[in-house]
Amino acid sequence: MQVLTRTLPKPVVLVPTMGALHEGHLALVDRAKQVAGRRGTTVASIFVNPKQFGPREDFQKYPRPFARDCLLLRKKGCDLVFAPTPAQMYEPDASVLVTESKLETVLCGLARPGHFTGVCTVVTKLFHLVQPDIAIFGEKDFQQLVILRRMVRDLNFPIRVIGHPTFRETDGLAMSSRNVYLTAEERRQAPLIQQALREAERKLRTQSISRKNLQKSIQNWIEQGSMAKVDYVAVVDPKTLQPKEPTELPVLLAAAVFFGPTRLIDNILVK
Repeated sequence: MQVLTRTLPKPVVLVPTMGALHEGHLALVDRAKQVAGRRGTTVASIFVNPKQFGPREDFQKYPRPFARDCLLLRKKGCDLVFAPTPAQMYEPDASVLVTESKLETVLCGLARPGHFTGVCTVVTKLFHLVQPDIAIFGEKDFQQLVILRRMVRDLNFPIRVIGHPTFRETDGLAMSSRNVYLTAEERRQAPLIQQALREAERKLRTQSISRKNLQKSIQNWIEQGSMAKVDYVAVVDPKTLQPKEPTELPVLLAAAVFFGPTRLIDNILVK
């Protein structure tokens, strides 16, 4: 497979996605077009990457409305859609992976071993194939954003990574392709994640509170009277992702929560 963008007008701005596009993805495309300007090229990739799904995760049932996704991208004025097949991206005997060894050992990396190796590998391949000047990623997957910035730095990719704020529903729930899996009652309760994080932000701004007590407060807020099961709640340094007392800003408040079998993540960066 050859480089796609060698003759296209620069800057080339890439928005990597797994499809099943929602307004959050389209906001990334808007940002990409803004960064690319009138002369640049906006590229969106659509590839459901098997390497970042665990054995008990939802790879087979992950939604793939490809025609709808292409129509949405066309309406947004995206210049190019790159949609390779798994066979084109991975040889049957592929034996080389890209692994980050520090930032992936916490938060979602604990619950999803191998996930970020899959992410780093596929993004590396996308960078080689598209050769963008700039790549846009959402801040909802904050750990992913931090890991990919580290990867770009450590592997000397000549690419600027831009994070874009999380796009939310009117009730505060972070937009995600997995929200469609929620039952009506789970969907009603899902905004508790953002409510709990906002309440924690208010507490740390108005009173002295330890990291452990703040995490306990977030977990209690989410679980009280709800169907939710907290995977983790964390108060961490936004660069290292290591635990950090909230006495000195910035800190990242992050949570992963199960509603039934559906795992949702969210965060707030308190500056």
